[in-house]
Amino acid sequence: MQQSSPVTRYLIFFQYLGTKYSGVMKAPVHQPLQGVQNHLENAVRRLKPVNEVSVSISSRTDTGVHALCNSAHLDIQRRQDKPPFTEQILTDALNFFLKPEPIRITRVYRVQNDFHARYRATSRTYVYRLATGICRHTELPITEKDLCWTLWDTELNVETMQEAGAVLQGTHDFSTFRALSSDAPFKNPVKTMELVQVQPGLSFSQRHFHRDIQFWELTFKSRSFLYKQVRRMVGVLVAVGRGKLSVSQVQDLLDTKDSMAYPQNIVAPPYGLFLINVEYNDSDLKTYRADSD
Repeated sequence: MQQSSPVTRYLIFFQYLGTKYSGVMKAPVHQPLQGVQNHLENAVRRLKPVNEVSVSISSRTDTGVHALCNSAHLDIQRRQDKPPFTEQILTDALNFFLKPEPIRITRVYRVQNDFHARYRATSRTYVYRLATGICRHTELPITEKDLCWTLWDTELNVETMQEAGAVLQGTHDFSTFRALSSDAPFKNPVKTMELVQVQPGLSFSQRHFHRDIQFWELTFKSRSFLYKQVRRMVGVLVAVGRGKLSVSQVQDLLDTKDSMAYPQNIVAPPYGLFLINVEYNDSDLKTYRADSD
């Protein structure tokens, strides 16, 4: 009877354009729109591991949301005569099988077998992209399709948005900014926003073809977020920038601690949202890499 080699756990970092997916999490096989996880697991299966394939995603993103840096851990057990994949070989092999999809593996680390991509993460950073200064649909460059929220005929009071962002920064009960979901009652609504920032953004198309379009980036950093919290915070900040909400009303929303108090029809759409970073302790990764050599 052929034996197998020990199980090796890997931490992978990956990016994707979320437009064509049901989200990052796995979707049922009969569902027409698949999740990014479906494609990652299919790519791992092409490596013919002995063990059952399961990719554990660190950070959930919904339909239409993109990632420049998400992460996950996975186990690979090879036949006894096969050594564990090196980090570079695994990166190249997975990218080869992912070629048809807008999904790319950017980094791989060999980690200890008790490492967990979700629970070991120390922070997550999201950026939401806005575009202003556009009057007609045809003015939006094709390079920005599904990559930003276009605010038609809108001027934003950015200074007031920054004041409102300062209200959201810090440790608060964000119950008002939590969308209802099946697991909502079991998640702690108290979160610490390490960073809430509103600043001008950059775009290749803006620089070379459409200099009258202004892009803005809203950045949010925390160890974890509630369901759709970022899009709801963006919606409130944009409402402030449009003069539909005041800074004091943002404080009132925080103090209310009731998701039903969130104003209707102002949630930001998904396609301007990017997960740009998932961080881990450097010392942990270095220790794991040293132990795996």
